[in-house]
Amino acid sequence: MARISALERMGFFPLPEAEARRIRGHLVYPATKFTALDPCAGEGKALALITEGAPGKRCGIELDAYRAERAATRLDQVIYGDCFDVDCRVESLSLVYINPPYQDAAHEEGPGQRLEELFLRHVYRWVKPGGVLILVIPISQLAVCGNILSRQFEDAEVYRLTEPASVQYHQIVVFGVRRSRRERERLSDREITSLRLDYGRKARSLETLPTLSERPQRVYAVPEAEPIQLAHHGLPLDEIEDCLPQSPAYRQAQRILFAPEFHERGRPLSPLHQGHVALLAAAGALDSILGEGHLRHISRWTAVKTLSESQEEDDRGVVTIHERESFSHCLNLLYADGEVAVLTADTPGATEGSEPGNDPALTANVPVETPKRTGRKFRIEEAPDEERA
Repeated sequence: MARISALERMGFFPLPEAEARRIRGHLVYPATKFTALDPCAGEGKALALITEGAPGKRCGIELDAYRAERAATRLDQVIYGDCFDVDCRVESLSLVYINPPYQDAAHEEGPGQRLEELFLRHVYRWVKPGGVLILVIPISQLAVCGNILSRQFEDAEVYRLTEPASVQYHQIVVFGVRRSRRERERLSDREITSLRLDYGRKARSLETLPTLSERPQRVYAVPEAEPIQLAHHGLPLDEIEDCLPQSPAYRQAQRILFAPEFHERGRPLSPLHQGHVALLAAAGALDSILGEGHLRHISRWTAVKTLSESQEEDDRGVVTIHERESFSHCLNLLYADGEVAVLTADTPGATEGSEPGNDPALTANVPVETPKRTGRKFRIEEAPDEERA
């Protein structure tokens, strides 16, 4: 199952620039024209670095609108949409760079499918004979992708990536040259099986793989290719999103999907207890824009966890250490002139001589009238310059 953080980013984990520059050192481009594609373009940085300094057409496909807009400033053609809704002429590309999302698929192909294999299966047909494939995947998916690589690509090399972000996901890069139809027909079942077993063996031995370095052990020649035009047959996501508020069905579902906004005004009948303030602050009910003139500010409450430690010694001299976690609330103030103030607790618990609910800094009047005022339980601290808005 995919992690929530990966789903939020649509599986976007860009290739480190240092790795992209090392890949560039393993490629030689023609002096004239070529065509390259990144079906998971992101912001277009990886393909731009891999093809840096070479004359040709660079194409990308990106599912996120913001990243597609950024990629359009670096690439020649960018399709905003799903790669599986894009068509391209078969055997027309000089180079394809694939760094797909590392997660399970949500397509109709069925459970157990991974996006690494699905992207490779969908895109490899667009590479022309003699064209170069660059595949960046976790090493755990090499054996699965090896089923396609063993038949469709030759002169393959597998390298281990060494940048910290790449090590975190156990990334490898696979270089391969697309076989022609005649070469594929000449392959025997024994040769294909041998290549599959070799990919499976490499998938179990990450540390034994050579690292991708600035000094290439092998250079791949990218062939020439005529410019192509990608065709997108998917739904226009931006237009659908803009039309949703005018949809009668959406307006009916909106009452269920989104809670109605409401604003409470007025003061409580009695001063709030410390626990009441803590609950309201933790729920975000006290976050607001308050004050007038130079005292106008935004208040933002956050919870702060403190750890207290105490020791207890028994009659036999055995010392027992007790740790206790407690939470207090912190008030962050951002003023109209850019100044920032932080209202924090001095010590957990009530101040000596104060009754619960009577501490002036813990009542409903917590947003103080001036940043220089200090309550008995709280103090206002100036934030460092680098934290100011």
